Amino acid sequence: MSSPMKPLQLYGGILGPNPGKVSILLTELGIPFETVTVLMSDVKKPEYTALNPNGRLPTLIDPNTGLKIWESGAIIEYVIEKYDTDHKLSYPQGTDEYYHCKQFLHFQMSGQGPYYGQAWYVPSLRTSLPQSLPHNILPSVIERYMNEIKRVHGVLEAHLATRDWLVGDKCTYADLAFITWQEIAGTLAGQNSGFYDTEKDFPRVHAWYKRMVEKPLLKKLMQERVELMAKAMAAGKH
Repeated sequence: MSSPMKPLQLYGGILGPNPGKVSILLTELGIPFETVTVLMSDVKKPEYTALNPNGRLPTLIDPNTGLKIWESGAIIEYVIEKYDTDHKLSYPQGTDEYYHCKQFLHFQMSGQGPYYGQAWYVPSLRTSLPQSLPHNILPSVIERYMNEIKRVHGVLEAHLATRDWLVGDKCTYADLAFITWQEIAGTLAGQNSGFYDTEKDFPRVHAWYKRMVEKPLLKKLMQERVELMAKAMAAGKH
């Protein structure tokens, strides 16, 4: 008789975009996991870099196999290969769809995540840069990242023109990987008017995102994310 599955340990919780990608996948697959909160002020400390020498979130520890792994894309691939054996969110190895799922995961990692992240981060420099530095460079930098976000939206919009999901006829891990960064696309558009309106300019992308976050398990998780974000923002004001 096999022993019960031990919960996976996800360092980074459900709130940050990259840890959030992993928590969404684990939730949708019904894999038990525990979150280990790591403050951003602690990610470069020896206690955490002993687990993840890159000093970023997330890191996953699987006590069932003894594996320790970091980088959200690598974690996603591990979870899929190890635990999605009935292909609920994937396709069998060797099929075209198998490779296309990897294709879109890599597009998320190289295209969506970095540009959305920089568009979110750069405005914060307005208050943290020394006054001696040329603050007038920031508008052009923001413009570059916002235009890249618009370009990524365009790629997804065109691909979704004749389909509901990125690969095949079902929602896969490739779709789910886009949720957390897509979640902030509307906020970024509101902060930087004139670049795009997701619902108006990219209706297929907007509808695709809504289909994902309305899935019953994810709807509950996304609400938890909203509540945690509100608490974090409130705490930051004190």
